[in-house]
Amino acid sequence: MSKVMVNCTHAKEDPERAILAFVVGNVSASADQETKVLLTIDGVWLATKGYAEGVQQEGFPSLKETLESFIRNGGEIWACGACTNPRGIGQDDLIEGAKIVTAANVVEYMASGASTLSF
Repeated sequence: MSKVMVNCTHAKEDPERAILAFVVGNVSASADQETKVLLTIDGVWLATKGYAEGVQQEGFPSLKETLESFIRNGGEIWACGACTNPRGIGQDDLIEGAKIVTAANVVEYMASGASTLSF
């Protein structure tokens, strides 16, 4: 099993990039790869309850649908703690399947051989 980390820095302001991160993550998780979607900068909003509602880009499935499929397929959502804190986002604000992580968690995952891709 390989390790994959997909980084997403965007939210509603760029729905194509936000959705595409979860499309790629979902393909990886569906292929039984250990997969994390790391949300940084404004991307952390994607992990908050209710935020994915209505995020759509022509030609793509909805963010809500793709995100839920990613979690069902065993993917994990990691929200950057350095990014959630100044936005007032806490663990209780996050959807099921998402958690706040530290830079040390990210570095450890990458150092253990995770392939990375950013949107």
